[in-house]
Amino acid sequence: MSQKIIVIGGTGFIGRNLCASLSDANYEIVVLSRNIEIAQKVFGKDAIPVFWDGKNAAGWIDHVDGAHAIINLAGENIGSGRWTQKKKQRILESRIQAGKAVVAAIRQVSNKPKVLLQASGIGIYGDRDDELLDESSAPGSGFMPDLAQQWEQSVQEVAGMGVRLAYLRTGVVLAKDADFIKRVLLPFRFFVGGHLGSGNQWISWIHLDDEIAAIKFLLERTDLSGAFNLSSPNPVTYKEFFKTFGRVMRRPSWFHVPGFMLKILLGDMAEGLILSGQRAIPKKLLTAGFEFNHPELEIALKEILNRS
Repeated sequence: MSQKIIVIGGTGFIGRNLCASLSDANYEIVVLSRNIEIAQKVFGKDAIPVFWDGKNAAGWIDHVDGAHAIINLAGENIGSGRWTQKKKQRILESRIQAGKAVVAAIRQVSNKPKVLLQASGIGIYGDRDDELLDESSAPGSGFMPDLAQQWEQSVQEVAGMGVRLAYLRTGVVLAKDADFIKRVLLPFRFFVGGHLGSGNQWISWIHLDDEIAAIKFLLERTDLSGAFNLSSPNPVTYKEFFKTFGRVMRRPSWFHVPGFMLKILLGDMAEGLILSGQRAIPKKLLTAGFEFNHPELEIALKEILNRS
């Protein structure tokens, strides 16, 4: 009998690819979604879609009882739309409400899941210039660090229920269909690619294949818990990232968008997502023996962009 895994946020970019990989590994996948029709189209026979409202445990508790794991990836997209106060509140509430629903569901069942993998973000460390950051580094200050801390704290209670808990502090995920790659690709196609802001800010990135492999690694390694940086061992500055991107695309990387212009165009999002950065390394994953398939940026981009 296959083990059941409940995936929350499964119709998102990472979730879709993760569910496909878990299904291939013969897990039984239950995907919680607010739109059953979309979930059915995305997964077909690879997953069982179950409705939930994004806030409560009602309607899916029966699936939790006896499930092997819950993977909670739920949360409003932080990279879409200007960060108004209402938008920031929705970003926060979508994550906290989902976390509280998971805790409530686990609390109410007698046969509790063995493990909860909880999404988080590398942004928890805040803007730390060139400081090398690992999982023992203290959180930073500002909207993104506060968001990530509350996100993690929303499910902290399950560790006291005997459920192994691991936080997935994910960096910028790179893949052909990733929003980040799509946005970067367009200006380079028209020969106006280049870095944003000073270019000295760091980007902690990870290839999608390694993201999925790391999540499965943490799912299956029963001795691992706590926070894990899901990012390449080789973070780079924005200047280096865009220079490498241009080299792979055989395009110049000369265009520069000043920080003040980004602030005018994007408001708080510019400061929170683009003009600040983290030089984070996956120390705990490496110590546990995880091996990255795409640790080097240029090789990863060549694979993603189908460049020899």
